[in-house]
Amino acid sequence: MVEDVIRDLKYGVGVNHLPSGRFCANAAWMTLNVIAHNLGRWVAYIGLGSEATSMTTKTFSTRMLNLPGRMTTSGGRKTLHLPRVWPWEDQFNTVLNRLRAIPRPAVCLRA
Repeated sequence: MVEDVIRDLKYGVGVNHLPSGRFCANAAWMTLNVIAHNLGRWVAYIGLGSEATSMTTKTFSTRMLNLPGRMTTSGGRKTLHLPRVWPWEDQFNTVLNRLRAIPRPAVCLRA
């Protein structure tokens, strides 16, 4: 399990190459990559459930985030146009619908 996360961080998010010779810059790079990895895993788990446990972050990113589509705006309404034949369309729609179903947190106003 831990080995999978380390492999995922190295080859899925880019921690195998630290960009700087300075420790603090590399620490910031590593922190941001770990945050991105955790957010990606959270979205995958909420959107795909147990199916996400076998999917790497790189695979999830390729299928769900690097969309082969275009965004248009008409009348103030944004529309995402995806290809007619796209192998992960059903998965994408499942993830999107599950994420949209999460209730928004209540706003707490202080007097």
